[in-house]
Amino acid sequence: MAKFGNDVKKDLNFNRYEDNLKNMLRVLKAKSDVIKKGGGEEAIEKLHKKGKLHARERIAKLIDPGSHFLEIGLFTAYGMYEEYGGAPSSGTIFGIGKIHNRDVVIVANDATVKAGAWFPITCKKNLRAQEISIENRLPIVYLVDSAGVFLPLQSEIFPDKEHFGRIFRNNAVMSSMGIPQIAAIMGPCVAGGAYLPIMSDEALIVDKTGSVFLAGPYLVKAAIGEDADLEELGGASMHCEVSGVTDYKMPNDDVCLETIRSLISKFGATAKAEFDRVESKPPAFEQNEIYGIIPDDRTKPYDTKQLLARIVDAGEYDEYKADYGKTLVTAYARIDGWAVGIVANQRAVVKTKKGEMQVGGVIYSDSADKATRFILNCNQKHIPLVFLQDVTGFMVGTRAEQGGIIKDGAKMVNAVANSTVPKITFIIGNSYGAGNYAMCGKSYDPRFIFALPTAQIAVMGGKQASETLLSIKIQQMNAKGKEISKEDKDKMLKEISDRYYTELDPLYAAARLWVDGIIDPIEIRTIISRSIGIATNNPHMPKFNPGVIQV
Repeated sequence: MAKFGNDVKKDLNFNRYEDNLKNMLRVLKAKSDVIKKGGGEEAIEKLHKKGKLHARERIAKLIDPGSHFLEIGLFTAYGMYEEYGGAPSSGTIFGIGKIHNRDVVIVANDATVKAGAWFPITCKKNLRAQEISIENRLPIVYLVDSAGVFLPLQSEIFPDKEHFGRIFRNNAVMSSMGIPQIAAIMGPCVAGGAYLPIMSDEALIVDKTGSVFLAGPYLVKAAIGEDADLEELGGASMHCEVSGVTDYKMPNDDVCLETIRSLISKFGATAKAEFDRVESKPPAFEQNEIYGIIPDDRTKPYDTKQLLARIVDAGEYDEYKADYGKTLVTAYARIDGWAVGIVANQRAVVKTKKGEMQVGGVIYSDSADKATRFILNCNQKHIPLVFLQDVTGFMVGTRAEQGGIIKDGAKMVNAVANSTVPKITFIIGNSYGAGNYAMCGKSYDPRFIFALPTAQIAVMGGKQASETLLSIKIQQMNAKGKEISKEDKDKMLKEISDRYYTELDPLYAAARLWVDGIIDPIEIRTIISRSIGIATNNPHMPKFNPGVIQV
């Protein structure tokens, strides 16, 4: 067993990198503080005057006191739907919390954001919540307070496979899988949205504030001419005493939340996946030093092993094929006591056996071959995988193509796609092209995927992409007989670059749920441990079948 890294030189570069990353985190926190207020302080106060709690207050009272709520999708919809006034966190808050020390997925509509209405991305976020519940066999609690579909965008949320109806389909499938679903109707629950709580296994409703119906009073009047009283149409007393649609009538939010806790406290024990864990040891070096290791320029090299030394227990590891395929680090280690297999892009300048120098971040044939074999080994041994991405893609050029880079890359992608052990991905810096896929990007089903503020996700880097797009545009204009001046070229390049770099921002990715969140790098270790702990709730790991891989 070896040890990762060593003391870092705390020079001018270290200080500059540290200042850069901490400043990014300060900006991120300021944005998150605003988002967490949903529709704002006034809107929250209006809820309080109605005797209702804000969605975040409800979650805080539902989970165990002092426990951590692993929020997913805080920045969902960031910068989107601005023409409608925006939708902070997509009007829905969700994550995994502890209730009587049991992991539970919690989904809460934020009534301060368009009365909890569903935007297209809200639907995607709710489907992600159900996906996490299904993958990890976690109970799920829905705190419903929603006006239903946001009608101006109904065509983008209603009919397709990944749209609104899929949620109710999942309700049915999850019940058949034995995953408990509890819904609390704590505000309006209208039209198609009424199916979500009623297709859950048990439904609570708060008196005088909760209501559920397929059509509200205005629609009933328009459709059949009936003047319907809100409480008689879909209030708590009617549904608990007459229709029998709901199971528990609650006097207020506090009692409702305490009742949910009581119901969950009586759940029986379930089988667990037995991933190996021993007593935890702290990392060999201070985690805060990570701030000074990650460069302020994505083209600059850094030693990934220095990063790992501040994440893994005691800095100890067993590196697989240490002297082969050096642009990827593959190693067995422990994180908070959990056995893990690490696949990390190496950004340091390394020497090959031929004495050549190459800057890491690129996946070569030998690196892909090594990673493929390592992933097979981890699946055989039931060891969860951790991917640390800082990748510009697979190597290109005549030599690489003749060496079979496509074939070796395909093997690695195949291994990642067919891997059945839990996969947890962190995007440290670059995440470009097929490198994103091979290093377990969102489309390759990581259980959880997070980005650092320094991350970028795209087909290729901004400079290369902007120049490529400019060349195409100039060729098109030249074909029409138009001459382009240098000033016009510079102006066009700036316009293209500005747009492309906006799309490279990790907030752009987080807004669209390409990642589950943007995190402080010193949270990596904690999130890995929490993620594996959550994954243990599903003992039904499919048998690994590597497909057509030939190694």
